[in-house]
Amino acid sequence: MENQPVPDFALPGTGNAEFRLGDHLGKCVVLYFYPKDNTPGCTAEGLDFAASYPAFQAAGCEVFGISRDSLKSHEGFKAKLGLPFELLSDADEQACELFGVIKMKNMYGKKVRGIERSTFVIDRTGRVAKAWRGVKVPNHAQEVLAFVQSI
Repeated sequence: MENQPVPDFALPGTGNAEFRLGDHLGKCVVLYFYPKDNTPGCTAEGLDFAASYPAFQAAGCEVFGISRDSLKSHEGFKAKLGLPFELLSDADEQACELFGVIKMKNMYGKKVRGIERSTFVIDRTGRVAKAWRGVKVPNHAQEVLAFVQSI
């Protein structure tokens, strides 16, 4: 998927904003896909990206979190954590399909379909500059930031 162009897509976001990838051409965009609002790993990941957000902005990069949760859930999660970036709702799995992040996972011994924690950096031309799949939360946001600062 790296170095591949990403088709334009639109998703509803927090703050009554619609995200359209095409509106961000000329800028670097980080899209991090996470399984579910208000869960320990997703909370830690959101807080890590929030802590690094000023540095992402200084590098000319915007950050967006994406999950299948509703906008209402996202609004509460964003407010609770004080996230400085928007969360996007992909209830119909449009972006999840584009990026191939839906996987069968084991949850307490049961097979469930869900989002594999993944992050994508989209470069200024709309291509995937870097992809991380099966992400482990500790130090991930810092790794993404280091990559963004290197391009």
